[in-house]
Amino acid sequence: MVVKPNMVAKKVQGQAYKDKSKPADIRLSNINAAKAVSDAIRTSLGPRGMDKMIQASNGEVTITNDGATILKQMNVIHPAAKMLVELSRAQDVEAGDGTTSVVVVAGAMLEAVEKLLQMGIHPTAISEAFQRCSAKAVEILTEMSRPVELNDRETLIKSASTSLNSKVVSQHSSMLAPIAVDAVLKVTESHEQGSVDLKNIKLIRSLGGTIEDTELIDGLVFTQRSSGINGPKRLEKAKIGLIQFCISAPKTDMDHSVIVSDYAAMDRVLKEERAYILNIVKQIKKSGCNVLLVQKSILRDAVSDLAQHFLDKIKVMVVKDIEREDVEFVCKTLRCRPIASLDHFVAENLVNADLVEEVASGTTKFVKVTGIQNMGQTVSIVVRGSNKLVLEEADRSLHDALCVVRCLVKKRALIAGGGAPEIEMALQLSAYAQTLQGVDAYCFRAFANALEVIPSTLAENAGLNPIATVTELRNRHAQGEKNAGINVRKGAITDILAENVVQPLLVSTSSITFASETVRSILKIDDIVNTMQ
Repeated sequence: MVVKPNMVAKKVQGQAYKDKSKPADIRLSNINAAKAVSDAIRTSLGPRGMDKMIQASNGEVTITNDGATILKQMNVIHPAAKMLVELSRAQDVEAGDGTTSVVVVAGAMLEAVEKLLQMGIHPTAISEAFQRCSAKAVEILTEMSRPVELNDRETLIKSASTSLNSKVVSQHSSMLAPIAVDAVLKVTESHEQGSVDLKNIKLIRSLGGTIEDTELIDGLVFTQRSSGINGPKRLEKAKIGLIQFCISAPKTDMDHSVIVSDYAAMDRVLKEERAYILNIVKQIKKSGCNVLLVQKSILRDAVSDLAQHFLDKIKVMVVKDIEREDVEFVCKTLRCRPIASLDHFVAENLVNADLVEEVASGTTKFVKVTGIQNMGQTVSIVVRGSNKLVLEEADRSLHDALCVVRCLVKKRALIAGGGAPEIEMALQLSAYAQTLQGVDAYCFRAFANALEVIPSTLAENAGLNPIATVTELRNRHAQGEKNAGINVRKGAITDILAENVVQPLLVSTSSITFASETVRSILKIDDIVNTMQ
């Protein structure tokens, strides 16, 4: 038989298209990279989880066990691993808590996917089966949940405490949880139940004191001290004005310099400046204002020394250099509009408050406004801490607790914590897998087994035997104890609801949905192409 050259070429061409190893290698590389990220933060899951010390390139150190913070500051290069960083960020935005567990669950699912791929199951089949799995898992969670009312303050505090118990500041959870609950309930819009804007809650860090000194202030707090030396430090029945113009000599529009050659002209310039400032100060006095808030100016001094001297004389407290982004919050709290020109500085545009005082806090001083008339739905929390690391972690933990309460306002349902929902989902999905045929049965079983990573990791981090603990937990759930979970404090399996370990339904449902979506995205990738740029 004579073999023609073009026949060989055709055969080689045909083989080139049958090269299946590259997509499989790419998939394996992606799965391993994402699993590495998941394993890195697995040890910081749960109340007995370890903390991570993160050192930035500029030498700044952060100590935390918040999944989203760890991943945000991690230097991740692999594109598939970056997807897990995005996953924890998405969970942080949606629910605010469960950022570590969502990444751990995604890592376990990827491990399950790897085994299914080795069995020869097509990635698309796995992907579609996982979508059905996550929908079924959310159904199971919803069945397990129990409704909660917003006026049930005790239950809300329990769920905020559960979130705080896995943080560095866990010993202060009994004090921080009520603060978080009260803050969210205050800013919840009564007519629009279900919407909470956390921008209405201002967290102010103040170095000095301990976390126990953290307080919720029903009013307004400025991080600056009052600028006058001889001015009043405490004013009752205050009239507050927020201005956006400067009380200092005007400057030319362009960068001009004025040369003054003789003393008479110099005197005239100073006299004009004095008259200009005096006119503004007279207008302020005429309106009856005694607390002046001045927006920060980048072009010139917001309040000149001469103006400050006059304002001190007429007993007006001045708080200057209010940041532009803070002006909106101040306006919302005082229910006022910023005054942009002197003509509008009249008594009608001022706001009344019972008390404005300068308060010493640790090494710093800040101005506190309380008893504001017709106050907006905002609240300020002054977070205290003995050092910068503790202060930052307390701030992050409190933010997570606020998010948990916000979740309950959005979706008013609670479920047990301590690995109970995950085991229940695993059991019910395994039972459901028995009724299926073909590839789906394998995928459902793999998905169910992957969910057991949460109770297993909780037990491992608490120093318990993970295999024995998960086996006993599975056995208790099989007997119908739906709320049996790992009690980390006692090192045993107990009814978790009786121990007040509860979490919002939204945290669990969003973590399952987001994790399975990310796993499906990674699974669908079969090549990585580098661009020219």
